[in-house]
Amino acid sequence: MRTTSKLGIALAAALLFGAAAHAEDAGNWVVKLGAHNVDPQSDNGKLANGALRVDAGSAASLTITAERLVTPNWGFEVLAALPFEHDVKLNGVKAATVKHLPPTFSLQYHFVPENVVSPFIGVGINFTTFFDERTTGPLHGAKLNLSDTWGPAAHAGVDFRLNDRWLVTLDTRWMKIDPDAKVNGVKLGTVHIDPLVYGVAVGYRF
Repeated sequence: MRTTSKLGIALAAALLFGAAAHAEDAGNWVVKLGAHNVDPQSDNGKLANGALRVDAGSAASLTITAERLVTPNWGFEVLAALPFEHDVKLNGVKAATVKHLPPTFSLQYHFVPENVVSPFIGVGINFTTFFDERTTGPLHGAKLNLSDTWGPAAHAGVDFRLNDRWLVTLDTRWMKIDPDAKVNGVKLGTVHIDPLVYGVAVGYRF
C-alpha cells in the first residue's frame, strides 16, 4: 500500500478516535456505521488520445462517520471506509481492478434536528487514494497507476430518530474524483469517476 493511502487511513482514524476521546461532550457526537455503494458516472472518459474508452464499475463497502455538532443545526463530519474495489474496463474488456479509500470532510446543516425525521445537507472536501492496481486482459503484465486526488464533495440525507441516542440514516454523496492514469510510467489521460455514493447507516449519539 502506498504511503498516501496509509496517511489517508491514519488521518480518518485519528479523527474517529478523537470522537471517542471526547465522549464527555454528551449529545454532541454522532457516530454511524453503514454500508454504501460507490457508483461512478456513466461516462468515465477516454485514454490514449481517445483510443481507449474507460468504464469504471461500482463497488460497495462498509463505512463509518463521526460528526461533531457545534450547534443543534451545524456539525463537522468525517467519513472513513473499508477499501472499495472496482473493475475497470477498456473498450468493454476488463483490464484492471483497483482499490480506493475516500476520506471526506464536510460541514453539515440539519434542518430540524429535534424532529423524528430530520433532513440534512453538507459540503466539503474529498481526498481519494488509489492502491493495489492489478492488471489483466489487454493490460496484463503492465503496471497501472492512478493518482491520488482532492476535490469538492456534497452530501444530503435524512436521519430517522429511533430515540434520544439511536438513529437510522439514508444518504447520498457526490464526489469529484478525477485521477490521472499511467501505464508503465506513461500518462494516458484522466479517468473521470465523479461518483454518487449512496447507502444506509445506523448511528449512535453521545
